[in-house]
Amino acid sequence: MKLSGNTLLITGGGTGIGLALAERFVNNGNTVIVCGRRENVLQDAKDKVPGLITRVCNLEEVSDRLALFDWVTANYPEVNVLVNNAGIQQRFNVLQSDARDNWGYFSKEISTNLEAPFHLTMLFAPYFAAKDSAAIINVTSGLAFTPFAIAPMYSATKAALHSFTVSLRHQLSETSVEVVEVAPPAVATDLGGAGLHTQGEPLDAFADAIFNELAWDSKEIGYGTSVARLHMSRDDIDGYTEKMYQSTKHLI
Repeated sequence: MKLSGNTLLITGGGTGIGLALAERFVNNGNTVIVCGRRENVLQDAKDKVPGLITRVCNLEEVSDRLALFDWVTANYPEVNVLVNNAGIQQRFNVLQSDARDNWGYFSKEISTNLEAPFHLTMLFAPYFAAKDSAAIINVTSGLAFTPFAIAPMYSATKAALHSFTVSLRHQLSETSVEVVEVAPPAVATDLGGAGLHTQGEPLDAFADAIFNELAWDSKEIGYGTSVARLHMSRDDIDGYTEKMYQSTKHLI
């Protein structure tokens, strides 16, 4: 995809991977809109990246997603790139989850990681298909391919988003809309809570690599350990997943 002259909407763009990519797109001559739930976090993002456009939005809510689409297309009708980046990760043991009383807590992961990108994609895809150049970038995870057993819902939602992205690429293959999947490994962000990913890949190195790879029209982009996971055999996946579980099960 072209890396300048776009107008992008990046969900979950106030921190982490979303903000790192937003900064690179802004610095390369793009108009960038980011959305997030917390106004103070978005203000901090604007302070860090001058020129960034922000919008408070709770992606768990259908009404907020519809309002976001209407606001963006009304105020920035040239929008031509959607980056579905927002995500949350919850680590839990299903034997101790108390799903009767706490389902609302767990369902947030499904709403944010799965319903929101599905819904936003289905809203923006017809709008983008009428343009000369457009792209939908879905941020999944290496865990879409090798599940992290102590984060079962996160892994499952990312696997579903990967499958959706493959189908979307086929459905939009005769339009101007490029469909790209970015599958990060663990990156040093606050995903899942502060301090949980301190051993992950450095954020700036990751964001630089992904931004540069987008210029090569890659359809599936991994980084670090996630590169091999995109192409593992079923036996390798099972072995990798077991190894990860045995080394991390004490964390839940």
